Amino acid sequence: MKNKYCRRSRITEVKFRKILDCFSKDLDTYLTAEISGISRQSISIIFQKLREQIAILLENEQSFSGEIEVDESYFGARRVRGKRGRGAGGKILVLGILKRGGKVYTQIIPRATKKNILPILRGKILEESTVHTDGWKSYDGLIDVNNFKHYRVYHSKDEFVRGKSHINGIESFWSFVKRRMRKQNGVRKDKFLLHLKEGEWRWNHRNDDLYKILLKELKKNPL
Repeated sequence: MKNKYCRRSRITEVKFRKILDCFSKDLDTYLTAEISGISRQSISIIFQKLREQIAILLENEQSFSGEIEVDESYFGARRVRGKRGRGAGGKILVLGILKRGGKVYTQIIPRATKKNILPILRGKILEESTVHTDGWKSYDGLIDVNNFKHYRVYHSKDEFVRGKSHINGIESFWSFVKRRMRKQNGVRKDKFLLHLKEGEWRWNHRNDDLYKILLKELKKNPL
């Protein structure tokens, strides 16, 4: 059967569109299988391929400029007694960069150090942008990177907003993507990056028709 959206597929275009619509609406594999009449195993494979395609699309996103928020967040259910926040054990650390009113970019990093963070900011944020962070020491010297203007809020001193300086936007994104992952009863570590990138993509297109975007992309580049 011919299916211009999915190569070598035995699923008709009508049913594939239905599956794509379910994915766009963020339905899980169980409900999608029930709606489409396709096995959950097949749905899981298609969803995985869609996430892989989305991750490739995000590689072509442009650098950011203007008012930028930067923060890191830890993901993972496992907690180590006595360790919280930066340095918490058993968790995956993600750096996030958000343009106010615009898109977000995420990257997994091994540790929240200047050595790991500053090169990413230099590559993703254009010169003379205004960067807002918290008071973490790894952001020291940020004004020397691409002539950034750097403003901080010190959460350790219970300071969360100072004038126009805050990181509320990126923190809203962290809440959004963690809420999505919790809805799926957690995400396996080997699948984490693709789910993270899916959350990034959904946030970046939060005001768009996701179904139409995917349909247009898959017409050009079928699964």
